[in-house]
Amino acid sequence: MKFTLDKTDRYTILKLDEENLNSILAPDLKSEFVFFRNEGVRNLILDITDVKYVDSSGLSAILTANRLWKDYGCFVLTGANHPAVKKLIEISRLESILNIVPTVEESVDFVFMEDIEKELTAAGEDE
Repeated sequence: MKFTLDKTDRYTILKLDEENLNSILAPDLKSEFVFFRNEGVRNLILDITDVKYVDSSGLSAILTANRLWKDYGCFVLTGANHPAVKKLIEISRLESILNIVPTVEESVDFVFMEDIEKELTAAGEDE
């Protein structure tokens, strides 16, 4: 599985450099997600700009990441622009479950806003 990483203090971007997210790649991707979560990555942005096809195993991997980060930080899916990928997300109704943001830049902004909201909520609970 080919991918690139961009790590910062606040977030990590995993850009999948593959055209297919299928049953061949999904197990490796799930393993990477578990590794990043155990490594302490607070916010993960999955960039699938180059992905042209996703099957049910690929969707399962994406949902695994969403579950891993649900109560820990923030998981954002970005770059789901290819027509076949968009259609699968719509059919699966994942836009109601996942944080899906059009671009990497907007995803970074989304992560910052989520962090600020969590900090404000935590500060309000402390009072």
